[in-house]
Amino acid sequence: MHRQVIFLIIVLLSNVVQCITGFAGTVLAMPFSIMAVGYAVAKPILNVLGLAASFAIAVPNYKQVNYKELAKMLGGMLAGMVIGVLINRHFSLSDDEALICRILGVLVILFAIYNAVRHFRKTDDKKLPAVVNLFVLVSAGTVHGIFVCGGPLLVTYASSKMTDKDEFRSTVSASWILLNGLIALWDYRAGYFTPPTVRLTLISIAVLAAALLIGKIIYKKLNKEVFLILTYVLMLISGISLLAK
Repeated sequence: MHRQVIFLIIVLLSNVVQCITGFAGTVLAMPFSIMAVGYAVAKPILNVLGLAASFAIAVPNYKQVNYKELAKMLGGMLAGMVIGVLINRHFSLSDDEALICRILGVLVILFAIYNAVRHFRKTDDKKLPAVVNLFVLVSAGTVHGIFVCGGPLLVTYASSKMTDKDEFRSTVSASWILLNGLIALWDYRAGYFTPPTVRLTLISIAVLAAALLIGKIIYKKLNKEVFLILTYVLMLISGISLLAK
């Protein structure tokens, strides 16, 4: 029971950060969640939470969705997700949490370093060739298919195509509705949604709602840059912790 309480605290804190910074919620939550409740419990629940949050953002703002870019994002990421699911099944990653931890640890560290450099140097991604953008989308889908945290890579692509913040936020959220919905179906067929996991999922959704409310309040009062720095530091710590697990 105490592990589930720890998991709910992780859900709360990571989604407060997500609401404030606009990214990194699942990437931040997944490493600590695996250590708290295991991959087979953490993956389906965090995926459902991502799906719920995306509905809350995209549906009310559907007019701001860039459907042309949404189609491109879905095409590339769906191809990558198929690869991710096949990798998971072929190598039985869900049965080898030590391997899961090492792979995710490396990815989280790379995400943290790349996004920190990109943010603070104001890197311009608009000059990336089309083949590189395609590679980024497929890679994002592959990572998402295994860990449901392909967001940092998708943000790399989306930020190079959409400059309006509302359009960007709505379009990215709309993509997660389909992608996370498909993963939820795969997780259901794989037997991840056991009765205890379903109960914990429902509780987590209530915690998610509280986190979004708290995040909005904090966002209005505190410096976003401070939270971005905190997010990158926490991502590094979580990645290193996974490698040492």
